[in-house]
Amino acid sequence: MKRTVGKNSIVNILYLPAILLFMVFVIYPLCRGVFLSFTNWNGYSQTYKIVGVDNYTRLFLDPNVLRSLINTLVYGIGSTFLQSVLGLGLAIYLNQKIFGRTIVRTVIYLPVMIAPLIMGYIMYFFVRFDAGAINDVMLAIGMNPVDWLADGTRATIIITLINSLQYVGVSMVIYLAGLQNIPDMYYEAAKVDGVNAWGIFRFITLPLLLPAISSAVVINLIGGLKLFDIIMALTSGGPGYDTHSLSTLVHRTYFGSENAGYASAIGLVTFLLILVIGRVVQSQLDKGEID
Repeated sequence: MKRTVGKNSIVNILYLPAILLFMVFVIYPLCRGVFLSFTNWNGYSQTYKIVGVDNYTRLFLDPNVLRSLINTLVYGIGSTFLQSVLGLGLAIYLNQKIFGRTIVRTVIYLPVMIAPLIMGYIMYFFVRFDAGAINDVMLAIGMNPVDWLADGTRATIIITLINSLQYVGVSMVIYLAGLQNIPDMYYEAAKVDGVNAWGIFRFITLPLLLPAISSAVVINLIGGLKLFDIIMALTSGGPGYDTHSLSTLVHRTYFGSENAGYASAIGLVTFLLILVIGRVVQSQLDKGEID
Protein backbone atom coordinates (compact mmCIF):
# COMPACT_ATOMS: atom_id res chain seq x y z
CA MET A 1 0.00 0.00 0.00
CA LYS A 2 2.82 2.38 0.88
CA ARG A 3 4.61 1.57 -2.35
CA THR A 4 1.46 2.37 -4.33
CA VAL A 5 1.06 5.71 -2.58
CA GLY A 6 4.73 6.47 -3.25
CA LYS A 7 4.39 5.71 -6.95
CA ASN A 8 1.29 7.90 -7.20
CA SER A 9 3.17 10.74 -5.53
CA ILE A 10 6.00 10.47 -8.06
CA VAL A 11 3.53 10.47 -10.96
CA ASN A 12 1.80 13.54 -9.55
CA ILE A 13 5.12 15.36 -9.28
CA LEU A 14 5.82 14.58 -12.95
CA TYR A 15 2.63 16.48 -13.85
CA LEU A 16 4.03 19.70 -12.42
CA PRO A 17 6.10 20.86 -15.46
CA ALA A 18 3.12 20.44 -17.77
CA ILE A 19 0.81 22.21 -15.32
CA LEU A 20 3.32 25.03 -14.90
CA LEU A 21 3.67 25.50 -18.66
CA PHE A 22 -0.10 25.45 -19.05
CA MET A 23 -0.49 28.10 -16.35
CA VAL A 24 2.21 30.34 -17.84
CA PHE A 25 1.28 30.10 -21.52
CA VAL A 26 -2.50 29.58 -21.36
CA ILE A 27 -4.13 30.55 -18.07
CA TYR A 28 -2.10 33.68 -17.38
CA PRO A 29 -2.49 35.16 -20.92
CA LEU A 30 -6.21 34.42 -20.79
CA CYS A 31 -6.64 36.14 -17.43
CA ARG A 32 -4.47 39.04 -18.60
CA GLY A 33 -6.55 39.38 -21.74
CA VAL A 34 -9.77 39.47 -19.73
CA PHE A 35 -8.33 42.24 -17.56
CA LEU A 36 -7.09 44.27 -20.54
CA SER A 37 -10.50 44.08 -22.17
CA PHE A 38 -11.74 46.42 -19.44
CA THR A 39 -9.02 49.00 -20.13
CA ASN A 40 -8.10 51.53 -22.82
CA TRP A 41 -4.53 50.26 -23.19
CA ASN A 42 -3.00 50.99 -26.60
CA GLY A 43 -0.61 48.04 -26.52
CA TYR A 44 2.57 50.10 -26.03
CA SER A 45 2.10 52.69 -23.30
CA GLN A 46 3.06 52.00 -19.69
CA THR A 47 -0.14 53.65 -18.50
CA TYR A 48 -3.81 52.91 -19.06
CA LYS A 49 -7.08 53.29 -17.23
CA ILE A 50 -10.05 51.09 -16.47
CA VAL A 51 -13.01 51.88 -18.76
CA GLY A 52 -15.44 49.25 -17.45
CA VAL A 53 -17.64 47.64 -20.08
CA ASP A 54 -17.14 50.41 -22.65
CA ASN A 55 -15.20 48.10 -24.96
CA TYR A 56 -17.97 45.52 -24.90
CA THR A 57 -20.65 48.15 -25.45
CA ARG A 58 -18.72 49.44 -28.45
CA LEU A 59 -18.17 45.90 -29.70
CA PHE A 60 -21.87 45.10 -29.96
CA LEU A 61 -22.53 48.38 -31.82
CA ASP A 62 -19.56 48.19 -34.19
CA PRO A 63 -20.59 47.39 -37.81
CA ASN A 64 -17.08 46.08 -38.54
CA VAL A 65 -17.44 43.52 -35.75
CA LEU A 66 -20.83 42.47 -37.15
CA ARG A 67 -19.39 41.99 -40.63
CA SER A 68 -16.44 40.07 -39.21
CA LEU A 69 -18.82 37.88 -37.18
CA ILE A 70 -20.84 37.03 -40.29
CA ASN A 71 -17.64 36.25 -42.20
CA THR A 72 -16.42 34.08 -39.32
CA LEU A 73 -19.61 32.03 -39.43
CA VAL A 74 -19.31 31.72 -43.21
CA TYR A 75 -15.72 30.54 -42.92
CA GLY A 76 -16.60 28.11 -40.13
CA ILE A 77 -19.86 26.65 -41.42
CA GLY A 78 -18.93 26.82 -45.11
CA SER A 79 -15.55 25.15 -44.63
CA THR A 80 -17.06 22.48 -42.38
CA PHE A 81 -19.77 21.63 -44.91
CA LEU A 82 -17.40 21.45 -47.88
CA GLN A 83 -14.71 19.50 -46.03
CA SER A 84 -17.26 17.04 -44.66
CA VAL A 85 -18.98 16.38 -47.99
CA LEU A 86 -15.79 16.20 -50.06
CA GLY A 87 -13.92 14.29 -47.36
CA LEU A 88 -16.67 11.70 -47.02
CA GLY A 89 -16.94 11.25 -50.77
CA LEU A 90 -13.18 10.81 -51.14
CA ALA A 91 -13.04 8.43 -48.17
CA ILE A 92 -15.79 6.20 -49.59
CA TYR A 93 -14.10 6.13 -53.01
CA LEU A 94 -10.59 5.53 -51.67
CA ASN A 95 -11.79 2.88 -49.23
CA GLN A 96 -12.32 0.61 -52.22
CA LYS A 97 -9.63 -1.63 -53.64
CA ILE A 98 -8.53 0.55 -56.54
CA PHE A 99 -5.13 0.94 -58.17
CA GLY A 100 -2.95 3.68 -56.70
CA ARG A 101 -5.27 4.56 -53.83
CA THR A 102 -2.36 5.02 -51.40
CA ILE A 103 -0.76 7.58 -53.71
CA VAL A 104 -4.05 9.42 -54.17
CA ARG A 105 -4.60 9.54 -50.41
CA THR A 106 -1.13 10.99 -49.95
CA VAL A 107 -1.63 13.64 -52.62
CA ILE A 108 -4.95 14.74 -51.11
CA TYR A 109 -3.42 14.96 -47.63
CA LEU A 110 -0.25 16.80 -48.70
CA PRO A 111 -1.76 20.35 -48.54
CA VAL A 112 -2.47 19.81 -44.83
CA MET A 113 1.29 19.79 -44.21
CA ILE A 114 1.73 23.20 -45.83
CA ALA A 115 1.57 26.16 -43.44
CA PRO A 116 -1.73 28.05 -43.98
CA LEU A 117 0.14 31.32 -44.53
CA ILE A 118 2.27 29.72 -47.26
CA MET A 119 -0.82 28.17 -48.83
CA GLY A 120 -2.45 31.61 -48.87
CA TYR A 121 0.53 33.14 -50.65
CA ILE A 122 0.61 30.27 -53.16
CA MET A 123 -3.08 30.68 -53.96
CA TYR A 124 -2.68 34.46 -54.20
CA PHE A 125 -0.63 33.95 -57.37
CA PHE A 126 -3.61 32.10 -58.84
CA VAL A 127 -6.31 34.66 -58.04
CA ARG A 128 -4.54 38.03 -58.16
CA PHE A 129 -5.52 40.45 -60.91
CA ASP A 130 -2.12 41.19 -62.47
CA ALA A 131 -0.37 38.10 -63.84
CA GLY A 132 -2.61 35.76 -61.84
CA ALA A 133 -2.73 32.22 -63.20
CA ILE A 134 -6.51 32.19 -63.60
CA ASN A 135 -6.57 35.55 -65.38
CA ASP A 136 -3.71 34.47 -67.66
CA VAL A 137 -5.77 31.47 -68.75
CA MET A 138 -8.84 33.67 -69.26
CA LEU A 139 -6.82 36.08 -71.41
CA ALA A 140 -5.44 33.18 -73.44
CA ILE A 141 -8.95 32.05 -74.38
CA GLY A 142 -10.13 35.59 -75.13
CA MET A 143 -11.95 36.43 -71.89
CA ASN A 144 -11.55 39.58 -69.82
CA PRO A 145 -9.56 39.25 -66.56
CA VAL A 146 -11.40 39.51 -63.25
CA ASP A 147 -10.21 41.17 -60.05
CA TRP A 148 -11.23 38.19 -57.95
CA LEU A 149 -10.42 39.71 -54.56
CA ALA A 150 -11.87 43.18 -55.19
CA ASP A 151 -15.39 42.17 -54.16
CA GLY A 152 -15.81 41.28 -50.49
CA THR A 153 -18.46 38.59 -50.99
CA ARG A 154 -16.54 36.89 -53.77
CA ALA A 155 -13.28 37.08 -51.84
CA THR A 156 -14.97 35.52 -48.79
CA ILE A 157 -16.16 32.61 -50.92
CA ILE A 158 -12.68 32.16 -52.43
CA ILE A 159 -11.09 32.12 -48.96
CA THR A 160 -13.62 29.52 -47.80
CA LEU A 161 -12.93 27.32 -50.83
CA ILE A 162 -9.16 27.51 -50.41
CA ASN A 163 -9.36 26.67 -46.71
CA SER A 164 -11.70 23.76 -47.46
CA LEU A 165 -9.49 22.31 -50.19
CA GLN A 166 -6.39 22.58 -48.01
CA TYR A 167 -7.88 20.67 -45.09
CA VAL A 168 -10.20 18.23 -46.84
CA GLY A 169 -7.47 15.62 -46.29
CA VAL A 170 -8.09 15.77 -42.53
CA SER A 171 -11.74 14.84 -43.00
CA MET A 172 -10.82 12.15 -45.50
CA VAL A 173 -8.43 10.45 -43.06
CA ILE A 174 -10.95 10.58 -40.19
CA TYR A 175 -13.71 9.13 -42.38
CA LEU A 176 -11.39 6.45 -43.75
CA ALA A 177 -10.62 5.34 -40.21
CA GLY A 178 -14.33 5.26 -39.43
CA LEU A 179 -15.19 3.27 -42.56
CA GLN A 180 -12.51 0.70 -41.87
CA ASN A 181 -13.93 0.12 -38.38
CA ILE A 182 -17.36 -0.87 -39.75
CA PRO A 183 -17.64 -4.69 -39.76
CA ASP A 184 -18.07 -6.23 -43.24
CA MET A 185 -20.82 -8.53 -41.98
CA TYR A 186 -23.32 -5.64 -42.02
CA TYR A 187 -22.67 -4.98 -45.69
CA GLU A 188 -22.80 -8.67 -46.55
CA ALA A 189 -26.14 -9.08 -44.77
CA ALA A 190 -27.57 -6.03 -46.55
CA LYS A 191 -26.51 -7.35 -49.95
CA VAL A 192 -28.10 -10.71 -49.20
CA ASP A 193 -31.35 -8.88 -48.36
CA GLY A 194 -31.17 -7.01 -51.67
CA VAL A 195 -30.51 -3.53 -50.25
CA ASN A 196 -29.25 -1.08 -52.90
CA ALA A 197 -26.15 1.15 -52.59
CA TRP A 198 -28.11 4.16 -51.32
CA GLY A 199 -29.87 2.06 -48.69
CA ILE A 200 -26.56 0.61 -47.50
CA PHE A 201 -25.10 4.10 -47.18
CA ARG A 202 -28.16 5.54 -45.44
CA PHE A 203 -28.92 2.76 -42.98
CA ILE A 204 -25.49 1.23 -42.34
CA THR A 205 -22.57 3.46 -43.31
CA LEU A 206 -23.92 6.82 -42.17
CA PRO A 207 -25.23 5.76 -38.72
CA LEU A 208 -22.07 3.79 -37.88
CA LEU A 209 -19.91 6.65 -39.14
CA LEU A 210 -21.42 9.22 -36.77
CA PRO A 211 -18.50 9.14 -34.27
CA ALA A 212 -16.10 9.97 -37.12
CA ILE A 213 -18.47 12.62 -38.46
CA SER A 214 -18.68 14.17 -35.01
CA SER A 215 -14.89 14.39 -34.72
CA ALA A 216 -14.40 15.75 -38.25
CA VAL A 217 -17.17 18.34 -37.96
CA VAL A 218 -15.94 19.75 -34.64
CA ILE A 219 -12.30 19.90 -35.80
CA ASN A 220 -13.24 21.58 -39.09
CA LEU A 221 -15.66 23.97 -37.42
CA ILE A 222 -13.15 25.19 -34.87
CA GLY A 223 -10.51 25.58 -37.57
CA GLY A 224 -12.86 27.60 -39.76
CA LEU A 225 -14.10 29.84 -36.96
CA LYS A 226 -10.56 30.85 -35.99
CA LEU A 227 -9.36 31.28 -39.58
CA PHE A 228 -6.51 33.79 -39.76
CA ASP A 229 -3.47 32.94 -41.90
CA ILE A 230 -5.12 32.48 -45.30
CA ILE A 231 -7.10 35.70 -44.90
CA MET A 232 -3.98 37.68 -44.07
CA ALA A 233 -2.11 36.21 -47.04
CA LEU A 234 -4.88 36.80 -49.58
CA THR A 235 -6.65 40.01 -48.58
CA SER A 236 -5.44 41.17 -45.13
CA GLY A 237 -9.15 41.57 -44.39
CA GLY A 238 -9.82 43.88 -47.33
CA PRO A 239 -11.25 45.46 -49.29
CA GLY A 240 -11.96 47.59 -46.24
CA TYR A 241 -13.24 45.22 -43.56
CA ASP A 242 -15.17 43.02 -45.99
CA THR A 243 -13.22 39.76 -45.54
CA HIS A 244 -12.10 40.10 -41.94
CA SER A 245 -12.78 37.26 -39.54
CA LEU A 246 -12.94 38.03 -35.83
CA SER A 247 -9.38 36.69 -35.49
CA THR A 248 -7.96 39.02 -38.15
CA LEU A 249 -10.01 41.89 -36.75
CA VAL A 250 -8.22 41.42 -33.42
CA HIS A 251 -4.90 41.75 -35.27
CA ARG A 252 -6.09 44.83 -37.17
CA THR A 253 -7.47 46.49 -34.03
CA TYR A 254 -4.35 45.82 -31.96
CA PHE A 255 -1.61 46.67 -34.46
CA GLY A 256 -3.48 48.86 -36.94
CA SER A 257 -5.56 50.95 -34.55
CA GLU A 258 -3.29 50.51 -31.50
CA ASN A 259 -6.27 49.66 -29.32
CA ALA A 260 -5.21 46.62 -27.32
CA GLY A 261 -8.07 46.93 -24.84
CA TYR A 262 -10.72 46.78 -27.55
CA ALA A 263 -8.81 44.00 -29.34
CA SER A 264 -8.80 41.99 -26.10
CA ALA A 265 -12.57 42.34 -25.84
CA ILE A 266 -13.03 41.12 -29.41
CA GLY A 267 -10.61 38.24 -28.76
CA LEU A 268 -12.48 37.17 -25.63
CA VAL A 269 -15.83 37.23 -27.44
CA THR A 270 -14.26 35.18 -30.26
CA PHE A 271 -13.01 32.62 -27.75
CA LEU A 272 -16.44 32.32 -26.12
CA LEU A 273 -18.16 32.09 -29.51
CA ILE A 274 -15.96 29.20 -30.65
CA LEU A 275 -16.31 27.49 -27.26
CA VAL A 276 -20.12 27.69 -27.24
CA ILE A 277 -20.63 26.73 -30.89
CA GLY A 278 -18.15 23.86 -30.64
CA ARG A 279 -19.75 22.53 -27.47
CA VAL A 280 -23.32 22.78 -28.81
CA VAL A 281 -22.44 21.05 -32.09
CA GLN A 282 -20.51 18.33 -30.25
CA SER A 283 -23.41 17.63 -27.88
CA GLN A 284 -25.94 17.46 -30.73
CA LEU A 285 -23.80 15.07 -32.74
CA ASP A 286 -23.14 12.89 -29.70
CA LYS A 287 -26.88 12.36 -29.25
CA GLY A 288 -27.12 10.61 -32.62
CA GLU A 289 -24.22 8.22 -32.12
CA ILE A 290 -24.90 4.49 -32.04
CA ASP A 291 -23.19 2.37 -29.39
